[in-house]
Amino acid sequence: MLEPKVWQLTAGSAVLGLVLAAGAVALAGPWDSGQRKAERDWAAAQGRTGGAHHPGGHPGKPAPAPSAAGVFDELAPPVESLSAPADLPAGLRKTLGPLLESPDLGPAPAASVVDVATGEQLFGERVDRPMAPASTIKIATAVAALSALGPDHRIGTTVVTADDKAKGADKGDDKGDDKGGDEGDSEGDDKGKGDDPTEITLVGGGDATLDRKRLRALAEDTARALRDRGVHEVAVRFDISLYSGPREHPIGPNDNIAPVTALMNGQGRLDDSARDSFGGPAPRSGDPAGDAADAFADLLRERGLKTSGPPAMRKAPKDADRLAVTYSRPVSALVERMLTNSDNDIAESLVRQTAIKAGRPASFAGAQQAVQAELKEQKLPVGGALLRDGSGLNRHDRITSGLLTALLARAADPDRPELRPVLTGLPVAGFSGTLQGRYTDADAITGSGMIRAKTGTLTGVNSLAGTVVGPGGRLLAFAFLAEKAPGPDTAQRALDHLSAELTS
Repeated sequence: MLEPKVWQLTAGSAVLGLVLAAGAVALAGPWDSGQRKAERDWAAAQGRTGGAHHPGGHPGKPAPAPSAAGVFDELAPPVESLSAPADLPAGLRKTLGPLLESPDLGPAPAASVVDVATGEQLFGERVDRPMAPASTIKIATAVAALSALGPDHRIGTTVVTADDKAKGADKGDDKGDDKGGDEGDSEGDDKGKGDDPTEITLVGGGDATLDRKRLRALAEDTARALRDRGVHEVAVRFDISLYSGPREHPIGPNDNIAPVTALMNGQGRLDDSARDSFGGPAPRSGDPAGDAADAFADLLRERGLKTSGPPAMRKAPKDADRLAVTYSRPVSALVERMLTNSDNDIAESLVRQTAIKAGRPASFAGAQQAVQAELKEQKLPVGGALLRDGSGLNRHDRITSGLLTALLARAADPDRPELRPVLTGLPVAGFSGTLQGRYTDADAITGSGMIRAKTGTLTGVNSLAGTVVGPGGRLLAFAFLAEKAPGPDTAQRALDHLSAELTS
């Protein structure tokens, strides 16, 4: 069951939600992934939470932003000032029960509302029934990734070489002069090796946020390292062996997700949405790794290096030396961006990083095993859960409303500050991310600015899970799951109405 440890977040959450919502207005635009509405802007707070560098510090990595944990501590009221009305459960049954019976939510929707501070189930219908979660599954993805990897972990993309010329190694006379010679005289040796291009490999680490700007910086660092070694011509290779299994999501080619590979640039987007920010559906490349390698080779040529032929896919040698590296933002920021924008590519990247940490294959199957094992280890109610992907695009995914509220409550636990980005990444009703254009109807307007929630939409599937400060100033976690809904717009309005009732 849920732990009664979260009184620090209660009334403070309301203020924080309004503060963050105001800042998000200028950044956000609506979308939801899958067969979903488009959000074009990168509404996630790009550095709102973060932390220290990944262990082992690397020069040139961006400085982290302050963690959100201190904000919650500042806003927390005394626990004795927070007292939920004794009749709250009965009141919720009276108000939510009839709304849950709306035909707009299909024949048998599920619902769970818990008091985060006490773990008390205030309202529930079919709480333990596994249902298709759509994108609300990203809450499970976020908790598993943060728990397994830590909020400060960064995903690297590297360039390596095993070529002696680029490594600058002096093999000595006993190895013969055919490796390049002494005293820097690498031209015109008796076997002509000085004329051979140096082989370098672009190694994908699974960073779904690698963009043109960072790829350009990586090329600049690589070119500088090669020039320092007297190398002016290279053969470019690329390595995507970190991931295994099918690259294409089971839904098939789709504008909402690129083929899942360990290397991509701009999420394989073929339109202008990759130029400034990611978000929303877009035409996708069938070979994002090859395209990223081509772009990298072009950038090297812009920096004066000659390339020998087109890039070829090849696993990097085990004894390769690193020439250059670029790192993603911390996992805490990736989680926020994934949740706010409902970013499917980041979601699939994070579950594979979780699998790698657990020593499992970085595949759809390996990620499913790793995430479910991580949640089970956290003693969360995973019975009936089936997490076939990290994004929720798979219609065979199953999750319970009880698990969703348990995940949210765990993220609010003051003893688990590393999970806080799960809450800070949730869109703010009426202001940011996938909720920017919602909560406008008269029966839901009270939720605007007060509710933070993850949306989920597939054909016939609608879901909503998040947090709200309810009566008495208590922080409530809620989850509503609907299948066989007659239409997405009416189902979303019904979900908005349900959650808005929790504010009064």
